Amino acid sequence: MKNKTLTFIVIATILIGGAILWGQSSGNKEAMSGVFSTDTAGLPEAKQNETVELKDGDTFDLTAGFVKKKIKGKEVRMLAYNGMIPGPTIKIQEGATITVNFKNDTDMANTIHSHGVRMENAFDGVPDVTQPAVSPGDSFAYTLSFPDAGAYWYHPHMRDDYNIEMGLYGNFLVTPASGSSWNSVDREVPIFVDDILLLNGKIAPFKKDEADHTLMGRYGNTAFINGETDYTLLVKKNEVVRFYFTNSANVRPFNLALLGAKMKLVGGDNGLYERDIWKDEVLVNPSERAIVEVLFDTPGEYALQSKTPERTYTLGTIIVSHEQVASETAKSFATLRAHPEVIKSIDPFRQYFDVPHQRRLALSVDTIGNTMQMMGGGMMTSNKEGLPTGQAGIEWEDDMAMMNQMSDTGLIKWKIVDQDTGKENMDIDWSFKRGAVKIRIENTSNGVHSMQHPIHFHGQRFLVVNQNGTPQTNLAWKDTVLVPSGQTVDILLDASNSGTWMAHCHILEHIEAGMLFSFKVQ
Repeated sequence: MKNKTLTFIVIATILIGGAILWGQSSGNKEAMSGVFSTDTAGLPEAKQNETVELKDGDTFDLTAGFVKKKIKGKEVRMLAYNGMIPGPTIKIQEGATITVNFKNDTDMANTIHSHGVRMENAFDGVPDVTQPAVSPGDSFAYTLSFPDAGAYWYHPHMRDDYNIEMGLYGNFLVTPASGSSWNSVDREVPIFVDDILLLNGKIAPFKKDEADHTLMGRYGNTAFINGETDYTLLVKKNEVVRFYFTNSANVRPFNLALLGAKMKLVGGDNGLYERDIWKDEVLVNPSERAIVEVLFDTPGEYALQSKTPERTYTLGTIIVSHEQVASETAKSFATLRAHPEVIKSIDPFRQYFDVPHQRRLALSVDTIGNTMQMMGGGMMTSNKEGLPTGQAGIEWEDDMAMMNQMSDTGLIKWKIVDQDTGKENMDIDWSFKRGAVKIRIENTSNGVHSMQHPIHFHGQRFLVVNQNGTPQTNLAWKDTVLVPSGQTVDILLDASNSGTWMAHCHILEHIEAGMLFSFKVQ
């Protein structure tokens, strides 16, 4: 007992002392050598996002560099693609191939990962797996093909926790080929939902040599919608708007609602659902997309909100004018449609829905000496009784703020475990022949700390066929699935894109803390 008490005192002293020093250095420019620069001198002003329409065969130049931007009246140093936060929305047609010439004008090696796009393996943007990292001042040409309509996004795949939080993200908007069953709308609006962590009006500093906040991830305290804290969208009466929501936050899930408006959920990560459905709220987890259509038939203001079991946040405002659009789309909005091409694409896979799973993954965490448990972290989960289905097992806020701030990659090891071999993270050596693979993912609750994990597979698409014992009946192709604490998800992976690919948790600090593995499709 004395030994345990002594160990607790030593570890607690080291961690708390380290946190004090870290806090002091965060506000002391002379002691900032261990963190990324916050200097804004000489930097250009960040620009608002623009949409660029490209045709099959086109080439586009995309440069990552530094900008200065005002957040709540205070100037901060950020990163941007082509000077924009978010980066340019690249709009192309389904089936098109383009070349993106990436130039790295940042101060660290980088890549671009085209998230959700089933591109050729050589252009997946994973350093030391599909390409060498692009050094500062260097360039790399990505040839990207887009076989699926929908909303996708691009972002770095090195120190994701820093680069994405600081502004390096943008959308690919892939329009459907002729003859598809997508609904008619008057306007399309891509929206990044995000949050950012501010301390004393500045972006909370990042260590250069390792990620921090690795226990839970870096929850922000300020909503950031399409790069703005005061997002406003102007809409005309009777306009039907299709929103493409992308969650680029490091860890925070957004449970989206439009107060006073009826939302039609039509699509997700990789295109349409089998059938449209009405929704009061739409949960969008880190890296996921949700495609939502809304008819604004009454003038006034509509609050874009995120609703958690304990709080409701207003993220932005949509203002509907009395000016009316001359369009026929409002008349068909009340109809919920099926999408035959999606159903047809899924039909060949239905025979595998109920077969036994071929692979099993468990999600868990290790800490050095079970440090967090000894400090009183214990079993911190959000499996609260009475939560609506789909909201249990989710950490909505940073409930362990001090311990989370003190945690780093030296203390926390998040794990994806192959349950059949016991291999963990990058020691997993899966290899598949082309075809359907059923994978069970279990988020175990017997670790020091358990929370939700959005699991993303590169280069492939999959179907979520069973969630916590419940067969899913309205399917859409996905690339990311949330596995809440204590729950189990069965996916059917369409392993049809050859190469060596990554799979990982898309809580960005958890990637840095080891929660990733590679797999091969032959």
